[in-house]
Amino acid sequence: MNQHVIRAVGLNKKYGNFHAVKTLNLELDEGDVFGFIGPNGAGKTTTMRMLATLLDPTSGEAYVCGHSIYKRPREIRRLVGYMPDFFGVYDDMKVIEYLEFFAATYRIPSEKRLDICESVLDLVDLTFKRDSLANTLSRGQTQRLGLARVLVHDPQVLLLDEPASGLDPRARIKIRELIKRLRDMGKTIMVSSHILPELADICNKIGIIERGELIVNEKVSEVMQRIRSAPVLKISVRDDLDRAGRCIESEAIVDRIETDQQGLTVYLNPGIDDYSSLAKVLIEGGFALERFQEEEMNLETAFMLLTQGISA
Repeated sequence: MNQHVIRAVGLNKKYGNFHAVKTLNLELDEGDVFGFIGPNGAGKTTTMRMLATLLDPTSGEAYVCGHSIYKRPREIRRLVGYMPDFFGVYDDMKVIEYLEFFAATYRIPSEKRLDICESVLDLVDLTFKRDSLANTLSRGQTQRLGLARVLVHDPQVLLLDEPASGLDPRARIKIRELIKRLRDMGKTIMVSSHILPELADICNKIGIIERGELIVNEKVSEVMQRIRSAPVLKISVRDDLDRAGRCIESEAIVDRIETDQQGLTVYLNPGIDDYSSLAKVLIEGGFALERFQEEEMNLETAFMLLTQGISA
């Protein structure tokens, strides 16, 4: 059996009486892209810092590329690229100088440093800013420079904490494309966000963390398979939407109904594959149907279904 690239066993972190991470278990294999999802303060950063050997757990154990975070932290740091959600750049230092400085800290031979730094600049599409001062970059460019910095030593594992935080839509797209390129290069990536759609199309595994507890930890394909058994309908009628909802809410196949300006969102019970009876009830009730269709299942829909009653 292949060794897991990341393996956490009963990982805990407490600050006094506050439990930041509670008995977290996690296994990631080579090439996995793990979307770590949860609101601010849920425990994402604390988990990543423990895996990066920057924060000691209160209890539990974790291994990165087979090395214990307690016994072999130096080896782990050579294999991991950790990008925090916010970081500073040095004043009066050019972009290329900034990267060469970090390449030197990783003891990359001087004769190789420049070529490596030029290569990662090209990867993150910042070659045109090579000779600009690092502190003059835009927020999006600074995030890409931060990603370049953690790539100079060619790490096997990337821990990216909210890499698209505070970026405009165009910059967010660039970061997503970069992560896809790194995925295609075979990197094992753990990327956190409190905004699910940022991760929906780049991950093969997702974890949802709430108040320090990992409440969902599955392959995306397994999540999608699980929620397909409980269809969700989008229904809109010409008049009196609230009355339409009341008209069908007592039907046996209906689990619950939510109403907004766009219409009714009808959550059916698991195992239902024929819901034509609802259309019949509405028509016989005198409603003119404008929309009656099953909602396309995506990762965002899965998140809402899986965390119903759990997620804050």
